[in-house]
Amino acid sequence: MSKQTVLVIDDERDIRELLTITLGRMNLLVESAGSVSDAKRLLAEHRYDLCFTDMRLPDGSGQELIELIARDHPQMPVAMITAYGNMDAAVNALKAGAFDFVSKPVDINMLRRLVQTALRLSSERRDGEDEAAAAPSIEAAPGAQRLIGDSLAMQQVRATIGKLARSQAPVYISGESGVGKELVARLIHEQGPRAGGPFVPVNCGAIPSELMESEFFGHKKGSFTGAQNDKEGLFQTANGGTLFLDEVADLPMHMQVKLLRVIQEKAVRPIGGRAEVPVDVRILSATHKDLARLVEAGHFRQDLFYRINVIELRVPPLRERREDVPRLTARILSRLAEDSGNPAPRLQPPALKALLDYPFPGNVRELENILERAVALCENGSIEVADLMLNVRAVGAGGSLEGEEDDGDSDSGNGNGAASGTVGLDDYISNLEREKIMQALQETRYNKTAAAKRLGITFRALRYKLKKLGID
Repeated sequence: MSKQTVLVIDDERDIRELLTITLGRMNLLVESAGSVSDAKRLLAEHRYDLCFTDMRLPDGSGQELIELIARDHPQMPVAMITAYGNMDAAVNALKAGAFDFVSKPVDINMLRRLVQTALRLSSERRDGEDEAAAAPSIEAAPGAQRLIGDSLAMQQVRATIGKLARSQAPVYISGESGVGKELVARLIHEQGPRAGGPFVPVNCGAIPSELMESEFFGHKKGSFTGAQNDKEGLFQTANGGTLFLDEVADLPMHMQVKLLRVIQEKAVRPIGGRAEVPVDVRILSATHKDLARLVEAGHFRQDLFYRINVIELRVPPLRERREDVPRLTARILSRLAEDSGNPAPRLQPPALKALLDYPFPGNVRELENILERAVALCENGSIEVADLMLNVRAVGAGGSLEGEEDDGDSDSGNGNGAASGTVGLDDYISNLEREKIMQALQETRYNKTAAAKRLGITFRALRYKLKKLGID
């Protein structure tokens, strides 16, 4: 098997020699160039598995080369070599199509990890080219099938995920609550060269402010009261993989500053630690809030927004892809049946029409909740419109809701007294649920696992409903 080849472009002889020696020890063949013109000549004559380019060159810029490679050699990952602290150049390089960046002075261990990841990506890209040539009608990656929907909007999302998976650039996933932002993040991770590494999701709004630094960066034994052992932080846990920062808008200002530094330095300092620990982590982030508006209001740092929003991927709300509702509904009902061990209930045509007309302020998550409730309430395995218990305020809003919460219980009614009528409906729904749950508990002698199975819901869902309804 022939050795993989790397092209190093830098006008500093010391940097070229350092990279040549380091990469040579990794059993790679290295060629080098000291200018844009030399690099263009070599790129025209040879095929490389990886390229490193400096930003400033005597007869041009590395940015020019990155754009050329992205256009003419898309199968070849290219990494930018930047001056220490010059994140603006790094961000611009990532936007132009660079795979990643490395800062001077070059950290050898970080360089090795970057090269290993890049070469895996290069191999995957070429395999993909060969498969595409052999089978032009190749289907989407298997993992993407979990992102259900044939609408144009979802086809575009899946295609974008495939492209983003081939980069290491930070991605900001925007979209309303319940659209499936974490699933999108997982697919980006699973379809990329880091798939063999960990995927670590964290809800930034669920960590108490005083514990955030310890959770993210770890701590040393004895560094504070209660620190009885060394603890790795989330960045170290995600080393070699992907860290997904969900609800990143909820990070307090002091953590925004620290996160920015970690992204720039690619290293963390545990609380009580004397030295920084290098980390090789791809950052994906998401929030249902308008992050740009929070930046304008001074609630989110502009420089951090600039770093994590190198590429934005918007996940459309369910009301913008109503044609996907039938497939989503069928899949959810099938999954609920598998969980309960019961036959899948039949969704009657009027009930399906009601779902198609509903704006889903809580998106896919709300659809799951509606169907889970309907399965518990329906009779003889047949779901009718009444079993869906759709939120009349949302129906009245005609799908133009803003600022919805996860459960779709926004107060944006039609302003003519509908809200007062909805209170009675909510009570009616709660009473029905309580009656059905109590009946199932009595029939199973209060065995909650058996009761959940009888109701056609998960044990976790039953436990949530018991707490919500105040049933001991």
